[in-house]
Amino acid sequence: MWQGLFQLTNIVALAGWAVLILAPRRPLPLTAVMYLGVGLLCLAYLTAAAAVLAGLVDPVPVAGAAARPDLTDYSPAGLRALFASDGGIVIGWTHYLALDLFAGLWIARDADAKGFARIAQAPVLLLTFLAGPAGLLVWLGVREPAARRRARR
Repeated sequence: MWQGLFQLTNIVALAGWAVLILAPRRPLPLTAVMYLGVGLLCLAYLTAAAAVLAGLVDPVPVAGAAARPDLTDYSPAGLRALFASDGGIVIGWTHYLALDLFAGLWIARDADAKGFARIAQAPVLLLTFLAGPAGLLVWLGVREPAARRRARR
């Protein structure tokens, strides 16, 4: 089950990123990325997390891991226990996929609004796809100074 969900969420995310980077920036493709990409990933995350927490599915813990981690323990050890299962890894990965795609969508819309060429957006979007916070940080560092320069012209 977890391998199948992992593959499905990766396909959804990759399709969203492909549309975001390659497709024309029109309302329909951007709406598709939001609801068929980000929305489906959020739904998969919520459904899987709720199913594990309710005991409806086996998270398939790794050998030696607790069957039910302490969800109130937000220490490194507590988080390690949370992710010491196939279910924990897939749920966590889906969380990353959803939020990174949402950040990429925001970057693309913001870059369009500020007049950045698509070719200039592509490296930032690719970095966001590969390492979400790094791409977002680069965009935050680039967007305002460049927008101010454009506004002065």
